[in-house]
Amino acid sequence: MKKVITIGRQYGSGGREIGKKLAERYDIPFYDNELITRAAKESGFAEETFERAEEKATNSLLYSLAMGINVYGNQDFGFSGLSLDDRIFLAQSDVIRKVAEEGACVIVGRCADYVLREREDVFNIFVRASMDFRLKRAIQEYGVEEKKAADFILKNDKRRGNYYSYHVGEKWTNLNNYDMVICSSSMGIDNSVDCICAYLGE
Repeated sequence: MKKVITIGRQYGSGGREIGKKLAERYDIPFYDNELITRAAKESGFAEETFERAEEKATNSLLYSLAMGINVYGNQDFGFSGLSLDDRIFLAQSDVIRKVAEEGACVIVGRCADYVLREREDVFNIFVRASMDFRLKRAIQEYGVEEKKAADFILKNDKRRGNYYSYHVGEKWTNLNNYDMVICSSSMGIDNSVDCICAYLGE
């Protein structure tokens, strides 16, 4: 397998599990939280700083304000001419480019499809699923309280969408940004992995 696979996913769709199984199938590196650890080590920022940057993206306007952009689009430049979040994003993007340069791998989230947009060896996947499927996974796999599961899923989707929109300037759910869209609730996790491998033909 010579491609770099990026995976965007709705919360609870099983996108991370699909990515993990793809990496195991092809015997290539898998990156999710590992990117934060490496970016923190190489940049000098604490891992918690990267995690907080993602967690704050729950409201598009408030997120932009918190990151240094006002409603007129003017940036309140911080140290080194960039806001803290922009510097964190650049550090993380640098690591994404490095791991892609090292060879085939699977990268989950973190706008990797955008960061690697100029490479020709990248295959971008988006994993979606029905709400029922996502609710079941959130409760059974992630331990989310049943009565709070729906709100928790929507909040996480909104956070991911706002984070992507802020850094990429496009909608996270714009399916034109991806080479393949998988509905894991229809296909199941393992069949989704098989489908992707069959498409890649490797």
